Amino acid sequence: MDAAFTEEQDEIRRTLRTLLRERCGPDEVKAAVHAAPGYDGALWRRLARTLGLPGLALPAAYGGVGCGVTELALACEETGRVLLPSPLLATAVFAAPLVAAVGTEAQRAELLPRIAEGALTAALAVPGRALSEALGLVGARDSAWAGGGRAGGVQARPDGDGGAGWRLYGQVEQVLGGHSAELLLVAARAGGYTRGRTLLFLVPAGADGVTPGADGLVRTRLTALDATRPQARIELRNVSAELLGVDGGGSGDGVAEALAAVGTVAAAVLAAEAVGAADAALARTVDYVRAREQFGRPIGSFQAVKHRLADVYVAVQAARSAAYYAAWAAAQGGAEGAGAALGGAKGTEAAVAGGLALAQALEAQRMAAAEAVQLHGGIGFTWEHEAHLYFKRAASDELLFGPVHRLRARAAEREGLFGTADRAPYGGHDGRAGNGGQSGHSGHDGRDGRDGPDRRDGRDGPRKAVTV
Repeated sequence: MDAAFTEEQDEIRRTLRTLLRERCGPDEVKAAVHAAPGYDGALWRRLARTLGLPGLALPAAYGGVGCGVTELALACEETGRVLLPSPLLATAVFAAPLVAAVGTEAQRAELLPRIAEGALTAALAVPGRALSEALGLVGARDSAWAGGGRAGGVQARPDGDGGAGWRLYGQVEQVLGGHSAELLLVAARAGGYTRGRTLLFLVPAGADGVTPGADGLVRTRLTALDATRPQARIELRNVSAELLGVDGGGSGDGVAEALAAVGTVAAAVLAAEAVGAADAALARTVDYVRAREQFGRPIGSFQAVKHRLADVYVAVQAARSAAYYAAWAAAQGGAEGAGAALGGAKGTEAAVAGGLALAQALEAQRMAAAEAVQLHGGIGFTWEHEAHLYFKRAASDELLFGPVHRLRARAAEREGLFGTADRAPYGGHDGRAGNGGQSGHSGHDGRDGRDGPDRRDGRDGPRKAVTV
């Protein structure tokens, strides 16, 4: 791994940071989130046409810039630094790679150039509140999040006229950018329970409330903890939809694999974005403690304050290194550009690195935001100050893409660190005894269920060595 960035990558970071510093201060962010689409449309068009931001990781053949995961992660680190409200995450990180990986050539040729030039925004809608599970960040990829053919989720059935169209029924909560996206990618179950499979469908959603969307589609913007990540509820009432790609009539594993590949890239990008937000919160806090005086001296000169900020600095730098490595691993694993499915050892390494990097970045972001509020004192708790924006971003990200312990449990599961007997739902430990011991109070010798036949501490028998 070459840890040094190229001149082009440094230029992407520098240009984007300069533009966002001029156009996306705290006051501009607060104003943008109250706009109808939830972001500054003029700024988004400038980012798309001048810098090619939505098409940064798309192939040049489809109008993209032709860069990869690393460049996209660097760009999102800068957007995270200013908490930029934009459809970048929903469109370029979630939706566009799925179109590239699953869609037919005709669908790619129609949609990707429009996404690359910023003329089309899109959003991924997965049933329930299971975005992190659908992307394989936490939990098992068994498509249970899609309804499984039972009540709930989104159901799909072919049109009754014998054509190639489909009809969708159901409701989706917490769709990032779903209230203003012009195109929805909806994950739905087809075939009922016995022959059920998960498929992706394209639903035209209109443009900012001006152009009408599909009949039967109802979108409601929700009140979200983090207003810079607007969310919506999507109701599908006999909505006409187009299948993304081709239905092979199988189990739908191809869609699950594509979602997992997108999740690997998304984890690296989200980690970089969280690092940018954490670094900005730390920088603002350092500037404040240098200027704020107490007892005749800057509060930053007190040793307790220095130690707390030093801890945050170490956490942010460690998270940045992990995020950069995750982006590099995703690029090496073949997940860049069109979002091709990962496979083999490199794919596993990239998935593990992405999950661990995201977990570490979310922790650093939460730590930096909490210290920012605390060290700003009374002003840090007010709505007028920007510290609460970073705190809300940290809390919201962990709710949407975590929690941290499940991200790490999923990474450990991918690495095979736990046997089947030791794996509990959600990747945790269910209290089973090692080496065939009984759970609960039914251990061989002790009361806690961890005692083996020979030793009272339950540590008898061979142990798997784990090198960290």
